Amino acid sequence: MENRKNLCAMIPETLHQQVRSEQENMGLKLSEYVEMVLREHFETGGKAMANGTRTLAFQVPEELFVKIKEHLKKTGMSQKEFVIGLIEEALREAEETE
Repeated sequence: MENRKNLCAMIPETLHQQVRSEQENMGLKLSEYVEMVLREHFETGGKAMANGTRTLAFQVPEELFVKIKEHLKKTGMSQKEFVIGLIEEALREAEETE
């Protein structure tokens, strides 16, 4: 495993609230969330945000959250893959009924 280093930075309070909210909704530790964001930035060269990617964050009841996490563990899917799949399926169904 690669050696780890601490990273600390002062950011605006409103940005901090957004970060913490999304991090908690994703079920990640803060260190995991920050690592994910930084890796996405450097792996895509910052293109993810420039190409129209947007954040969709919401809260769910604890019982549903636990069920989702159990399902993700069984299937090996990421939370992002799971939610995007559900949204795409619902949109396809809605288009078929129009």
